[in-house]
Amino acid sequence: MGRRRRRVIRIVKKKLPTVFTCPICNEDAMKVTLPKAEGVATVVCAACGVKDQFDVLRGTQMVDVYCKFTDKFYAAGKTQFTTEVSSSQTG
Repeated sequence: MGRRRRRVIRIVKKKLPTVFTCPICNEDAMKVTLPKAEGVATVVCAACGVKDQFDVLRGTQMVDVYCKFTDKFYAAGKTQFTTEVSSSQTG
């Protein structure tokens, strides 16, 4: 007769998101790209086409770049930011 096996409890680690909510169109379509060679991150919305670039340091996460984007968006004001984006898309 042997002992009862001890039950293994696994700790589930939450992962950081890769797709974010766009503050303009409220769709889950914001994608952040972080190229390893360059120090420039790009934030792009697949639904409304908003695009912005940020200088980043090594070790910066996608969430940090998205937070920079939302801070810039709310600091500029929603109407002012959308007019800048629409004018940059047309020409």
